[in-house]
Amino acid sequence: MSTTPKPGGRPVSVDLSVVVPAYNEEDRLAPTLDAIVAHLAATEAASTWEIIVVDDGSTDGTADVVAAVTARDARVQLVSGGPRNRGKGHALRLGVLASHGRRVLLTDADLASPIDELERLDKALADGHTAAIGSREAPGASIERHQHRLREALGRAGNVLIRGVAVPGIRDTQCGFKLFDGDRAREAFAASRLDGFGIDVEILRYFRRSGWPVVEVPVRWSHQPGSKIRPYDYARVLGELAALRARSARPADVLAVTCFLLMSVALYIGRWLDPNGRYLSDSLQDQNQWEWFFAVTADNLVHLRNPLFTTFQGYPDGVNLMANTVMLGLSVPFAPVTLALGPAVSLALVMTLGLAATAAAWYWLIVRRVVRHRGAAFAGAALAAFAPPMVSHANAHPNFVVLFMIPPIIDRALRLCTGARTRRDGTVLGLMAVYQIFLGEEALLLAAMGMLLFAAAYGLVHRDAARDAWRPLLKGLGIATVVALPLVTFPLSWQFFGPQSYGNIAHGDNSGNSPLALLSFAERSLLAGDRERADALSLNITEQNAFYGWPLVLLALGIVVRLWERPLVKALAVTAVGAALLSLGPEFRLPQTDLVLPGPWALLAEKPLFESVIEGRVAMICAPVLGILLAIACERLAAVPSLGTRYVGFMAITLALLPVVPAPLTSVERPEVPAFIADGTWKSYVDTDTDTGAGETLVPVPLPDAGNAEALRWQSTADFGFRMPGGYFNGPFGEDRVGIYGAAPRHTSRLLRDVRYTGRVPVIGENWRAQASRDFAYWHAGALVLRPQPYDEQLRETVDKLVGRPGTWVGGVWVWDLHEGD
Repeated sequence: MSTTPKPGGRPVSVDLSVVVPAYNEEDRLAPTLDAIVAHLAATEAASTWEIIVVDDGSTDGTADVVAAVTARDARVQLVSGGPRNRGKGHALRLGVLASHGRRVLLTDADLASPIDELERLDKALADGHTAAIGSREAPGASIERHQHRLREALGRAGNVLIRGVAVPGIRDTQCGFKLFDGDRAREAFAASRLDGFGIDVEILRYFRRSGWPVVEVPVRWSHQPGSKIRPYDYARVLGELAALRARSARPADVLAVTCFLLMSVALYIGRWLDPNGRYLSDSLQDQNQWEWFFAVTADNLVHLRNPLFTTFQGYPDGVNLMANTVMLGLSVPFAPVTLALGPAVSLALVMTLGLAATAAAWYWLIVRRVVRHRGAAFAGAALAAFAPPMVSHANAHPNFVVLFMIPPIIDRALRLCTGARTRRDGTVLGLMAVYQIFLGEEALLLAAMGMLLFAAAYGLVHRDAARDAWRPLLKGLGIATVVALPLVTFPLSWQFFGPQSYGNIAHGDNSGNSPLALLSFAERSLLAGDRERADALSLNITEQNAFYGWPLVLLALGIVVRLWERPLVKALAVTAVGAALLSLGPEFRLPQTDLVLPGPWALLAEKPLFESVIEGRVAMICAPVLGILLAIACERLAAVPSLGTRYVGFMAITLALLPVVPAPLTSVERPEVPAFIADGTWKSYVDTDTDTGAGETLVPVPLPDAGNAEALRWQSTADFGFRMPGGYFNGPFGEDRVGIYGAAPRHTSRLLRDVRYTGRVPVIGENWRAQASRDFAYWHAGALVLRPQPYDEQLRETVDKLVGRPGTWVGGVWVWDLHEGD
């Protein structure tokens, strides 16, 4: 028990210190102090308590009020917090450090929780806890007078965020009525740094990390007028929480995340040399498409249009954007960046930061669930995020690069297996799944397949764990479904049944991996890349979905054999092998033979959702599995006492990983947008009404498609001032609404496309001119535009014949004004 000197110098025991922060509390403080003094006088021993009021830079008569009470009872003290207001945290720190009590009670100056609620907190401390937190949310609490609904909603939202990032399990951190063990409170407040309302969270985190038991205690609470919490204080608390989180991060964790960011920047360095002027050549036409997706989303938001649909491409039918993975989960929040800096910069940021965030998320999951060794976790996460298939998709597909939600989803599913907080974890899992749907549905489907493979394998090798986990897991998944369905029903209905929706999209009969693709090296391998061989074993350079290389496969096999006794390793091995087999497709040919065998994918190939999946992508599941196996091996190897064994082991790991280290992605200078578009000359040729969708379109020659989508950049450069037919997107074709890439072709669009690729001009007669006239009318064409390109002479000759007159050279392009002669 602490002591404090009497006026005569004789120390006396102090059992309870009451700390009251005060800022301009002249009107409320006197009755509060009177109530506290009366209660303590009746319930505490005569000289074993003290009240410390901290004046935090008040400009009214707060100090005079305390002085008047002190004149009647010397156990009430005033501590000055300085000439200016610095915040509740600063005041509490001064008060607690000035206290001497065995117990320390913190209470607000408005006494929203009556002082007689101290009895409940006392009982909790007597039961062995070191901190008793008054709570308005714990079962048994009562709120006699509520705050304004908006303030209460903000408070609840803040508490949800606080629980998620700082002190899980505590429902109400901000109630101003807390009782602490005195010595521990003084230690925690001495170590604190926050000056605002966030100090409550900082102190509770200190207690949690020190292993000191904390309990929430339900209390009576009543809102008191005159609150000092201002609207911007909520934002300030969020800033303090971010600072708290940053300060609590381990240096090794900060270093790991920094390295992931540097690795991502190095991969995209060619593009960052000039984000608006460089193009990832191996993205084929996908960079143009994705920049357009980000640009049209921003434009839709600015003009309050439907973000799920547009007619700026594919006019007049339009594009179902929800069916085209426009990543609304990022294209919407990045809209200000898109509008300010352009879609090229926005997309470059998303892909660079998203890849680094994905690596950081795998690192977090591995540290949390698999290994404690930070170096081992870094190696595993780096392999998971920068594996050859990830690098291949990094050219063109942000929906397969930005996967930072997948590790938290896996972690939340694992939490459900414990049954501890099924309702909360199920709710959070549902919200996470909703957000991932707006990032990429196919990635979520692949993650679910991987988790199902792992769960089945782990359940077989660890039956006791499976027996305990399946009920809470199914209950939690049910809750997640109930939470997610209302949020995704409309957008998914629009995707599958809305305008320009389509059924399955065919990718050909060769979209599975060859067994050799699993053992070969990727084109972007820094040391072992072989583009010709990789091209022969993949759909295209953006779909090199395996290519882990035989050294890494042998390393993984060695790790599995050496650590086979661990259930986790067995389950991971089954997951990797299962994913690899599924990725071979419905049938595959054994290398060096003519023998064709059925693959397990045949069981799924015709099922809904799976029918549109490029089955070779299933091999991407192997990337995080191999990363986790690598992390386990590195941690195990680091603990081996023999220096020689460690040296040989890490040398073998290094040699196996070297062939998968990627070279920076190839970038080239992109064509400039023609002056005809960039300087607005096009406006003289096309009568548009983009607000209603009426008016005329500008028709690039040939029409944009999956093979040539540069015209999409014209449209975003012109701030979506015109619409155009054709385009690069997924849409329906025919009565069966089979998915195809681009708009449903018409006779004239096919003709122009054939000329572009062959350079042969067909015989153009009256039938072709009549058909072209009908197609121009269907497209509402105002002008045809041809920029210099391969076979442009043949294209110009063809259009001259179709229109019946030559084009005009204007602003770096050939233009046929379809109004002439009307």
